[in-house]
Amino acid sequence: MSTGTERTALLDAVEDFVVAAPAARQAAFAAALKRLSSELDARPTEGVEAIRRAIRRLADPALDYNDAQKLLRLHRRSIAACARDAADAPLRFAILGNVTTTPLAGFVELFLFAGGIEAEFVETEYGAMDQQILDPASALRAARPSFVWLACDRRELTHVPDARDDEAAAARAVDDELFVWVARWKTLHDALGCQIVQNDFTPPPWRTLGNHELRQPGSPARFVRELNRALRANAPEYVTIHDVEWLANRAGHERWEAGRYYHLAKLPCMPDALVDYAHSAASLIAAHRGKAKKCLVLDLDGTLWGGIVAEEGLGGIRLGQGDADSEAFSAFQRYVLALRERGVILAVCSANDDAVARAPFQEHPETVLHMDDFACFVANWNDKATNVRAIAEQLDIGLDAMVFLDDTPAERSLVRRCVPDVVVPEIDGDPLGSIAILERNRFFQVVSLAPEDGRRTEMYRANAERVQARQVAPSLDAFLKSLDMVACIAPIGEGNLQRAAQLINKSNQFNLTGRRRSAAELRAAADEDGWLTLTMSLTDRFGDNGLISALLARADERVLTIDTWVMSCRVLRRGAEEQLMNHLIERARAADFEVLRGEYVPSEKNGMVAELYPKLGFASMSAPTDGVQLFELGLDEGWTPRPTRVREVNA
Repeated sequence: MSTGTERTALLDAVEDFVVAAPAARQAAFAAALKRLSSELDARPTEGVEAIRRAIRRLADPALDYNDAQKLLRLHRRSIAACARDAADAPLRFAILGNVTTTPLAGFVELFLFAGGIEAEFVETEYGAMDQQILDPASALRAARPSFVWLACDRRELTHVPDARDDEAAAARAVDDELFVWVARWKTLHDALGCQIVQNDFTPPPWRTLGNHELRQPGSPARFVRELNRALRANAPEYVTIHDVEWLANRAGHERWEAGRYYHLAKLPCMPDALVDYAHSAASLIAAHRGKAKKCLVLDLDGTLWGGIVAEEGLGGIRLGQGDADSEAFSAFQRYVLALRERGVILAVCSANDDAVARAPFQEHPETVLHMDDFACFVANWNDKATNVRAIAEQLDIGLDAMVFLDDTPAERSLVRRCVPDVVVPEIDGDPLGSIAILERNRFFQVVSLAPEDGRRTEMYRANAERVQARQVAPSLDAFLKSLDMVACIAPIGEGNLQRAAQLINKSNQFNLTGRRRSAAELRAAADEDGWLTLTMSLTDRFGDNGLISALLARADERVLTIDTWVMSCRVLRRGAEEQLMNHLIERARAADFEVLRGEYVPSEKNGMVAELYPKLGFASMSAPTDGVQLFELGLDEGWTPRPTRVREVNA
């Protein structure tokens, strides 16, 4: 096993790369890679997890093509060297498109691993997208991947109008092309029940009609723009549109366009652009699997404003109008506020006196952010690693769901070393550069927006108030009664599908089986006769908790088995689980089921629900097999509902 000195040297090598100036990054990367490779050579079966953690830190979407390939090879060596649980099946994904997909697939695999997802690529025949989709005996159909990425580009469009066509003819071309892609989506989903990532299209890097390009309905650029709009408007919940047009715009169309690389090797874009391209697609898959980050933890002085408020006072900090530096910090605050509005939890971690730290948000006339925008505010003189852990505990989220932003190198290094699960980007004190880094890494990627996303900060703040109420209540029952909880239980449907998918893919602690379900799989289960689906939304006197639980059960003759059951940690031990079980049992008895069966599959994080089924009256069927434990409850006339303080209302 690696000694502490060796492990420290390994961390030092990775840290050297993370903090390297742009001119030194490549040399630092090479040194880190050499160190990791020698560690793996010396100890092929011991200490591999430390090496794999280091590989995750090195997986940067800004890597060039050659360095990303080297890191991918090391990643695959580490897979061969580590013992993997046979029950932990990797996620399967496939890439279809009439381009060379092997490099893309490898980089997607690498970035999914960096995001905490073991994945494998389903190889299919080159240039045979429609054959793979339509043929019941194709390799794609046989492999049954969870995700299929249609990595297409404009060369696959078959209904392109003439540049001089009028508006009616151009609209018909858009409709005809849209019909083709919608048919592909439906065929794939009907056959595999998979989630589909569909590229939109980039216009050519030249303008057929010069400056008149976007005015003429049939021009290539206008056609692509209208088709992309139609794809987004018509994509069902099992299709996520991948915004490749934006990637090309950011990279520059001449740099993005493969040119000779397409004709020589059928690459979809320039080699160096492949890395960021794959990272973008991987971030969408990871977000579907609940791996997007949840919380942005912010330092204050030098991060949200220029200067030190304790020394310079409110009037001395740089924020607002008047000079470039102040305006840049205001722009960063506006960006952070936009993150909050799409569901990112904001927290403050500041080395400061609490009253001094709060003053700019309460009194500065040009602040964009205010105290109500933060779910958690920690300003004291403890070290920041300790405070970051305290924030995670107060919000009841995992450390691996957090991104920590601080302009001080020593603070960043401390948190990286002491709280390694927290992501700590390297920033340079430029607030606009901080925006670029957060965007480039896609930490907070979204694939859907549910109504609760915009209220998430209020929900977490209200939960803190509930914790305070619990501390002063004379008893647990008195506290639960005082909450005045009201539950609405309903099947999965159009209105709650995306939120249910979010909850299932993000929940780790109250997750009985650890199964992840995409929106496509939830839609299929909701529409199938052999499945029963339930969701629970909960309100109380402190506010709306939103949709807090989702449950899927499959029928087998007279037995109903709970396949997936998740619940938000914010409402645990308040009677919501008992109320949902009461509802499920009533439904099962009404449908003449004789037995309700539950499964518990242990994981690193769900130990808190190991005894849930026995507490709900289930009996253990047998000793655990491969870690899986089965429980049963007879649905006879002797069953009585479990008492709760939750009042149920009709959906």
